[in-house]
Amino acid sequence: MNAASREGRSTDAELPPSRPTIRISIVVPVYQGELPLADLLAEIEPLTVEHTTPGGNRAVICEVLLVHDCGPDRSDEVIERLAARYDWVRPVWLSRNYGQHAATLAGMAGALGDWVATLDEDRQHNPRDIDLMADLALAERLQLVYARPRNSAPHGWLRNAASHLAKTIANGLIGNTGTGHFSSFRLVAGDAARSLAAYCGSGVYLDVALGWIVARVGFCGVELRADLRRPSGYSLGRLLSHFSVLVMTAGARPLRFISLMGLVSIGLALLISLWAIYAKLSGQVSVEGWTSLVIVIVFFSGCILLALGVIAEYLALTMSIAMGKPLYVVTTTPTRHRERP
Repeated sequence: MNAASREGRSTDAELPPSRPTIRISIVVPVYQGELPLADLLAEIEPLTVEHTTPGGNRAVICEVLLVHDCGPDRSDEVIERLAARYDWVRPVWLSRNYGQHAATLAGMAGALGDWVATLDEDRQHNPRDIDLMADLALAERLQLVYARPRNSAPHGWLRNAASHLAKTIANGLIGNTGTGHFSSFRLVAGDAARSLAAYCGSGVYLDVALGWIVARVGFCGVELRADLRRPSGYSLGRLLSHFSVLVMTAGARPLRFISLMGLVSIGLALLISLWAIYAKLSGQVSVEGWTSLVIVIVFFSGCILLALGVIAEYLALTMSIAMGKPLYVVTTTPTRHRERP
């Protein structure tokens, strides 16, 4: 009896023989994972055996990278025990708390899989949904797949409403109604993940940075589970800071509103000038100097805003360089177009 049969693993006869096995790395940023982490790894364990996805593909979770982000609990001790128990667990130790996005990038940098999945430690995300996301990525030739919850997140109506508002604003700032629906539960091509981790600078919103190098994005419907074993690690202040990073990383689009306001002001200045001159000539203005004062104020206010908009464009270019936005990224596989139905 071979090792696959002794361990209850799927044999080649049970799997589609014509498709190569998809090797998937999972990255889990760990901040308060002392309670839920062991249960999460127990859910992932069956997926570390080569298996068939619902879409008929062969897949295996080849590794799980637990990135310790120096939280307030004893997550480090739990990670050490899990690494000793499972040979497919790889700890990544950060020197201090850097935040979820930085921790995720640290895990991506060391991931070895063909695909990299990222999910939270709190077990809201079901690891089995990774297979569904992989099926969608392969069927539609996507580079990035986000989980799109079918149900509301278990955070209360106020936080859910604020989150929806923030994502709506993000869509407008980024200018892409597709990629703006971000989620920490995502599946990204391994080449893209590792390239991004190499280029990305400090203070970058991860999903905006993914939009720099990924062209084909899809969304997979999933069911969120209750936050089972720990309270949220995000206070109101941290959530606001998170949103401010998103706005600052969005690039030149928000700054271009300044130029637009300047052009609108100059246009209004011309209209007001015509009206003010007509009012002056028709004797409707009794105060001396009012006409010229209005024209000067409105016109030069528009010019100042327009000049600030031009300066903002240069600042946006400088920011993109400082944040590590790459000029190009080379991959080992061709970037194919989606097949037409």
